[in-house]
Formats: sequence, C-alpha cells, structure tokens
Amino acid sequence: MKITVIGGTGLIGSQLVARLREAGHEVVASSLSTGLDLLTGAGLDEALDGADTVVNVSNSPTFDEASPAFFRTTMENLLAAGERAGVTHQVILSIVGVDQVPQLDYYRAKTLQEELLRGGPTPYSIVRATQFYEFMDAVMSWTSDGETVRLPATPVQPIASADVVAALADVATAPPLNGTLDVAGPDAFSLDDLGRLTLERQKDPRTVVTDDKAGMFAAVEGDVLVPRPGARLAATRYEDWLSASR
Repeated sequence: MKITVIGGTGLIGSQLVARLREAGHEVVASSLSTGLDLLTGAGLDEALDGADTVVNVSNSPTFDEASPAFFRTTMENLLAAGERAGVTHQVILSIVGVDQVPQLDYYRAKTLQEELLRGGPTPYSIVRATQFYEFMDAVMSWTSDGETVRLPATPVQPIASADVVAALADVATAPPLNGTLDVAGPDAFSLDDLGRLTLERQKDPRTVVTDDKAGMFAAVEGDVLVPRPGARLAATRYEDWLSASR
C-alpha cells in the first residue's frame, strides 16, 4: 500500500512514517520542509501521486482565531488533490471531545476540519486522541512563575504519542471507518494532580496550585476531554513513560 503522511516530519508524523515503512508499506513523508505548502496547494499533486491513503497530521502554526482559516483552506486543498489523485482513504488526527469545547478557537478549528472531511468526496477515518504525555511540560510552562505552576482540575486521560501512532497506523492500513475512533491512555487524572505527579517524578521543586482559571484548559467544562465508552485504551502508563523518558 502507498501511503502519504502529511506533516510527516513532526512528532507524530515522523514516528508514523517509520512504523508504516517497517510494516512494508511505501510511504511518502510530506511537509513544509519537503516542499509541500498545504495553504497554497503547492506540491500536493506530487505528494499524493499514486497514494492509496493519505494521513493528515499537519497542524496550524497558531492556536488562535487564525486557526479555523488554516484548517479550512488546507482541508479543502487536500480533499481536492486527493480526488484528483484517486485517493481512496483520507485519515486525520483530531482531539477527544473537540466538538464539546467551542470556547477555544483551536478546538473550533479542528471541529471544522472534521466537518469538511465528513462532507468530502472520499471515504475517511478520524482518529481522536487525548492530550499527549510529551506536552505536559509545555502545558505547565504556560502558567508557571518559576516557583509555582497554576493548573485547573480539568479531568484528562493523556496518552503517549507512540500509542497514538500505533492507532493511526492500524486505521490507515484498514478499510475506512467513515466515522471516528477515540484513543486514550489507560489512566484518568485531574490536570493539577498530573502536574504534581510530573514535578515529583522530575524532582522539580515547583509547587502546583489548583486554579480553575489558569491556562487554556480552564475553558474546558466537565469531563469532555476524557474518552467515552468504546475508546481504544493504550497500555503505556504515564508513570512508566516518565521513568523511561528520563
């Protein structure tokens, strides 16, 4: 099978390209660094030439009010190019609960991307993942003053990026879902407690203060970021991932 990975040099894309190649597939890794411009469409026809499946793990350069325009333009360009190339399966990576957080520009943008894919001309699959373990340090940096980290008690069930890649690879090489698969890690936490665990394991002297108005996740209401029944739960536990990554 020939598979094109859009965003194939990033955190998820590079792992996905390697995994699919190890499985014997012909894989094209496409991104800005390889000459692909999703916003203008430059390089798309070449990237999709002969592809059976396209996996889109590209991301908006910003999380603000500009992100909906990015996802609209890039999704429309990708769907049109895929139809020209005879692609038979379009896959995107999205976020668990994305359509339940209209307060966030970025989540509205990803919801728009999903809607465009569903209404497009090609059979499709949407893989919705929870927050990545790899992003926890960045989340804490948003609201840290050097001595304390302020985090809301938002319920989350994060996942290792490698486990997201495994799910994407399985979906990309199977018949289209024409629907959505949720993937998550094995354990649920409140975000503030996850911060405390992270700092303790990293021997970081900062203190976590629970603040339900702090950071991007303060806009999330209830447990919408936690997967519903039927989700694919990965085996990698956060504590084990932290130990392995040190």
